[in-house]
Amino acid sequence: MDLDFVCTHAGRPAPDLTRRDVARALLAVPSGVALVALPDLRRALLAEGNPLSSPFWESARAALSSIESGAATVGDVQRWAESTGSEPILMTPSYFVWPEEDERGPVAEEMFGRLVAYLEERIDAGDVDPDALARGDQPARRAYEELQEEWLSTPLPDGRVPGFAVNDEQDEELFAVWDEEEAFALSELRRIIGELPKQPDLPIGELRRAGTRLRELLDLPGYPANVLRACAGFDDQPMPDDDEELWLAVAAGIAGPVSDLSEEGDTLEEFTDLEGELGYEDTVLANLCAIQHADWLAAVAALARLGPGVLASPERVARLIGESEDIDADEYEVDDLATESLFRPVVGLWAYLGIVNEDEVLTPLGWWGLPKALERAWSPAD
Repeated sequence: MDLDFVCTHAGRPAPDLTRRDVARALLAVPSGVALVALPDLRRALLAEGNPLSSPFWESARAALSSIESGAATVGDVQRWAESTGSEPILMTPSYFVWPEEDERGPVAEEMFGRLVAYLEERIDAGDVDPDALARGDQPARRAYEELQEEWLSTPLPDGRVPGFAVNDEQDEELFAVWDEEEAFALSELRRIIGELPKQPDLPIGELRRAGTRLRELLDLPGYPANVLRACAGFDDQPMPDDDEELWLAVAAGIAGPVSDLSEEGDTLEEFTDLEGELGYEDTVLANLCAIQHADWLAAVAALARLGPGVLASPERVARLIGESEDIDADEYEVDDLATESLFRPVVGLWAYLGIVNEDEVLTPLGWWGLPKALERAWSPAD
């Protein structure tokens, strides 16, 4: 490692190299190699009229020595990089988090580069003191954090707010991945159901009785009515008159909740209290949202194949998922206890719809309706 390597790595000539440029180059090679190269690199930069500063070189030696000895944590290394004065803070005090370098999309890459350039300007203007940061000066660190927080929340000339723009891009990427997984799971569900030797018939009597009970239940306050209404989105729209439509909407909502709980009473205040504990209803909804497509596919496919009369307790559902050949075991690791915990409220809600009986056994209504409900939950909205 030499000065030419650093210049090539940074894409700048030696006189223009910043502390961040040098630090990133040092971290790009084994720590032992970087330590050996440090004295020559310092002399070479001095000869180029860009000596940087003693606090920087001292911090570099300390950081590299700590890495070489195995004492440094990932956080220690990140904080040292940030102490160069132009490396953006990975997670700000307001919990804005930059994506990892190899996971940044075009917008995040652009905004990250803009912030680096802005911080370099602030160093030149004397608003950021890298030497104080290298010495671990806390007031300098807080000022550095506040400067970045302000930049992230200040609109650019084109109107974009950097922090929001990065988060929006990440959300779009997550939604795209989610939609792709959902589309694949839907195609697999349809294939599996289509291959059943016998297709379930609609148990009209059971459906009517379940519809009557469900309408009475949904008019009540508290759990489980509030969770079922949120799952089906009935807090924002009227319930359908048709029993089949009503039942499928609620059953599909359990697999893919449409909305959050209503903001009546103290629910919203309790949910947004970051230091408090979630209420039971919010915990149930969180569990429903945490169940992955593969879990639902494996569970419903197994129950559809086994038919009515099979035990569908949380423990049995977890075993069925763990033993399923409908999911790729090499890519998807099943934790039976965690899966059982997630499906415990599911089975409880299924009982209110008549999907399982009081003994947690799958009913003819559940056999007919579960695949249809899951297909509805995963089908694109019209």
